Amino acid sequence: MENWRLAVLCSHLRPTTASKSSPVSPSICASGSENGQTNFCVFCKIIRGQSPALKLYEDDICLCILDTHPLSHGHSLIIPKSHFSSLEMTPPSVVAAMCSKVPFISNAIMKATGCDSFNLLVNNGAAAGQVIFHTHIHIIPRKARDCLWTSESLRRRTLKLDQEASQLADRVREQLSFLNNAEESKDQGSSLTGD
Repeated sequence: MENWRLAVLCSHLRPTTASKSSPVSPSICASGSENGQTNFCVFCKIIRGQSPALKLYEDDICLCILDTHPLSHGHSLIIPKSHFSSLEMTPPSVVAAMCSKVPFISNAIMKATGCDSFNLLVNNGAAAGQVIFHTHIHIIPRKARDCLWTSESLRRRTLKLDQEASQLADRVREQLSFLNNAEESKDQGSSLTGD
């Protein structure tokens, strides 16, 4: 089971085909049902108290639990209390709240496990190894030479500062500008209708 889980988490290096899950609205998690059907999201069940979990931290927005199939001793998950199927579906304020807890929680985990390092990981989408389609952040404590990731033995290539890399950077900046303008338009539209 542990080898399978490691393979899934490392699938970003060796993508496999997997079925995509459709996004679920935040209200489904809170109510536990959609059109009378039970919500089978394991994290939603934990949040509602319907499934057991070892809780490490909890506030109004997020919950941190020990992973039930850990890759290392102390492997933990920070999950939002509202259901969002992917990182892009999760509001920035919720992502910010989750990320703001990382230094606090990871420090406690490292001290409790005797580790001095950790990986912070988000598997976003099936090709990236996401198995539970409820946004979550992995905190994976590490020790020197634990050989957890096969990618650590891969030799990294130097980025060629050529036309292809320059075009990629231009395309990413174009998308960022487009998304930023769309957000600004949405914000302006909201304030205009709110007057």
